[in-house]
Amino acid sequence: MKRNLHKSLLALFFGATCTTTMLAQSGYVTGDFHQHTTYTDGSYTFGLMMEKSNQFGLDWWANSEHGGAFETWGLVTGIDMQDTTSVSWSNTGINILGKANSGKMWRWQSLRDWSFRDVLLYRRVFPEKLIIQGYEMNVPGHEHASLGLIANQFDSISPNVNPLVQFEYMFDNNDKDDSQPEGWVKSTKTGHEKAVEALTWLQTNYPRQSWVIPAHPERYKYNGSTGWNIEHFRDLNNAAPDVFFGFESVPGHQKSSRRGEYGSSRPSYGIDTYGGAGLMSARVGGLWDAMLSEGRHFWLFANSDCHNNTENGGDFFPGEFQKNYTFVAKKKDAQAVADGLRSGNSYNVMGDLIDSLYFNIGSAGMGSVYQTVDGNATISILVRDPQTNNNNRYSDYKNPELDHIDIIAGVVSSNILPTDAKYSVDTVTTTKVIARFGKATYTDAAGITTQIWTDKGSGWKQINYEYSIPAGKKMYFRLRGTNQAVNTTGETDNYGNPLIDEENNTAVKAFADLWFYSNPVYANFATPTAVPTIKGGSLIAVIPNPASTTLTVSGVTSIDKMDLYNLNGVRVATVSNTDMLDVASQPAGIYVLKVISGKDLFVKQVQIKK
Repeated sequence: MKRNLHKSLLALFFGATCTTTMLAQSGYVTGDFHQHTTYTDGSYTFGLMMEKSNQFGLDWWANSEHGGAFETWGLVTGIDMQDTTSVSWSNTGINILGKANSGKMWRWQSLRDWSFRDVLLYRRVFPEKLIIQGYEMNVPGHEHASLGLIANQFDSISPNVNPLVQFEYMFDNNDKDDSQPEGWVKSTKTGHEKAVEALTWLQTNYPRQSWVIPAHPERYKYNGSTGWNIEHFRDLNNAAPDVFFGFESVPGHQKSSRRGEYGSSRPSYGIDTYGGAGLMSARVGGLWDAMLSEGRHFWLFANSDCHNNTENGGDFFPGEFQKNYTFVAKKKDAQAVADGLRSGNSYNVMGDLIDSLYFNIGSAGMGSVYQTVDGNATISILVRDPQTNNNNRYSDYKNPELDHIDIIAGVVSSNILPTDAKYSVDTVTTTKVIARFGKATYTDAAGITTQIWTDKGSGWKQINYEYSIPAGKKMYFRLRGTNQAVNTTGETDNYGNPLIDEENNTAVKAFADLWFYSNPVYANFATPTAVPTIKGGSLIAVIPNPASTTLTVSGVTSIDKMDLYNLNGVRVATVSNTDMLDVASQPAGIYVLKVISGKDLFVKQVQIKK
């Protein structure tokens, strides 16, 4: 019955065009791409971390731990083993390759010969899950980044991680081996210049198969060259826009005594976290908004960064507290995950505060652009607060209630040039909260009154908000939501912003203070020379419909442009000055075709079959 309600609500939200076939092939999947085992500095065996990722409901995860050199064998060493004796590489008889390093194995070897072997094993243990071998890069001139490079990993005959291994050897700041395995030549650059070189290498060789996501980016901000500044983000996004497309500003270590492991012991931008998020993303008009205000594709992610887990300390296990939800065109497909992360159609959640979010402006979903022809933008939100217990085993607060959602809007301008003094400025004044929807009426210090959302039952809330974009402007809209009411002592201020997290954080405190963040939807109102007249799709013909390889449009004298959108509002194909559109690479399902012919805009539903 709940499943039928779910489908009915989606049909209502998407205009009654959501099909079972489409939902089965695509949809949001939960993931984590930052976790550790005893292969580096974690406390548990590789197997236990895989089991916990599965236990806490993740659809996919990446083993992503430090580059450099380490002592222990992660398959057989961990505090979860009855025999607590660490198995070091030096006492196994295993041949350690490369430059001698006091019995430590260089990460390029452990990734290639051992860790990936374990990945292949656990893909068989959990065949319904997608497991990726990644690694946490020591970024030259900065701190850490979660790195994924899926090339060769899923080859049907001989899967391997040679591209990932080559990258770690050449560019990781802690890999000091100079033995040139496979003839690989290390970079001779240093610092930020080497980081730009590394990202350029990925953009050149693996633009669709890799990602580099700065981890806990606020940490070490004030500790010399190891920090991250906005000019670094801009440089790397310029060099590798398809690879460097986001950051983990909702960090792991949410269970630590200093939430996120920020604070005085690790000097950080903003000092501590704010409702579990770093100041770069928690501040309205802060660094993240400065990036988005340039129209950059730079998305926000959250991860576990799990090293260890104890009753009163350590970290949450992967998926136990934080999840990334990412829309993929094909579930259990690594390339679809990489494409989904890059697309921006994702959101992150603490404590299972919500488990579904559909956020659109017109036909555009998160990460996409809606082109309004009259300045009007209809913001549509469908969200579900699950009516079940979360993973909180630390207190009785197991079924948190979503209190409200903020709609945040910012103005988009062109990219700032490196020669501009504003290139190092990490704040903007054009981003603000424009509306709030929730369970109770409240007027905040800015004069924004909470509007009551539409309760659809079974935890589903529906929001529709009309916004008028000024002529000639480009804007973005993003969401944040929480279980905390505005002006809650110790948690939120009288504008609804999260307050700095107090010291002596615990799992109980973390599970009591929950937030979710969406990535943005962009909307443009470029003043047109002639505003298109919207006409019915019945006035044009699409042959064939359903289509499998190509479709052809007739009924108009000429076609200026055709755009094909999936039901999540993502544009998946576009052509200009032709009446034919290639759909062979699109998954089966229902789509929306938009055809512009002179002053006329035709919108028609089409179907693709395989």
